[in-house]
Amino acid sequence: MGELILAYIEKRETKDGTISFRVQVRMKGYPTQTATFNRITDAKKWAAQTEVAIREGRHFKTVEAKKHTVADLIDRYIKYVIPTKGSQASNQKAQLLWWRDRLGEYSLSLVTPALIAEMRDALLLEPTHQSARRSPSTVNRYLAALSHAFTVAMNEWGWVDENPLRKVTKPSEAEGRTRFLSEGEQERLLAACKKSRQKVLYPVVCLALATGMRHAEIFNLFWERPTSPPDEGAWGTVDLERKRLVLYRTKNGSRRVLSITKTTEAAISLLKRSEGSPRLFPGKNAEEALNTREAWTNALARAKIEDFRFHDLRHSSASYLVMDGASLAEVAEILGHKTLQMVKRYAHLSDSHVAGVLEKMNERFIG
Repeated sequence: MGELILAYIEKRETKDGTISFRVQVRMKGYPTQTATFNRITDAKKWAAQTEVAIREGRHFKTVEAKKHTVADLIDRYIKYVIPTKGSQASNQKAQLLWWRDRLGEYSLSLVTPALIAEMRDALLLEPTHQSARRSPSTVNRYLAALSHAFTVAMNEWGWVDENPLRKVTKPSEAEGRTRFLSEGEQERLLAACKKSRQKVLYPVVCLALATGMRHAEIFNLFWERPTSPPDEGAWGTVDLERKRLVLYRTKNGSRRVLSITKTTEAAISLLKRSEGSPRLFPGKNAEEALNTREAWTNALARAKIEDFRFHDLRHSSASYLVMDGASLAEVAEILGHKTLQMVKRYAHLSDSHVAGVLEKMNERFIG
């Protein structure tokens, strides 16, 4: 780290006879480090510790950690990093502001794993504005948001020497929900959607089942690429000529392309293009997406389907793919998951398929 100059200790005496010792440690290419002590032994100890810390590359990071607060960290992260987060930007900003409200005045040097663990427990126990407790998965998202801010501060800004959240245990999450429509439920639901006063509900549900797209991905589809795409959130376009749906922005930030099947094409053909909006599903305001919440709830009631959410249409699509023999990797690609972890919940549905593959291998190679 350069040539280290030996520490210089200067004895000082005030007019009233008070004695102090001022220490200076200099290193080429770095600012002079200075401290004052009442005892010579403390001055020598600080000089020796500072010299060792500088040699090991720890000292200046410690100084930065004492100089900046959690509020400084979060403010800078929100300004420069959050805008790159796509559809997750608003959620992660809200999560970080929670941390800022609780720990903003702490210097980064005082943020320990024990302190974070205390805040983790508070997240789990305190009621939200809806008077409900946060789930372990929600708490883990709060932890992940702050953890990435500390990682950026460590790797790019040089503000901290380590990320304290790496030593904090995450709450155990319940196994992912796998509710999907049975054959009878699917028939009843589609029939109820056809009878809905909101005529687009049927093509919306068909699209969800046929593609596995998320709610936001469906309702932010455009007939062609708009001149001013949404600033946040998922959005995509319909390319009928090439028979594909192009999702330019998704929940995980990546681009995804889905083939337009006969079912998808039939659903799209039921839609009438609005002259006042480029969206497939325009709302009352041409710039906003349609709200089908009430129509969806009524359709579920008419179909006598319980414990079912719109997002479960995505689970249904994934389940049908697996039961039809698709591999988990193929399902992950279609749904837009970057890892197989999220689709492992469907693995049990492919047991018979896996058994068939094993049987074929046995017959061919073992006999």
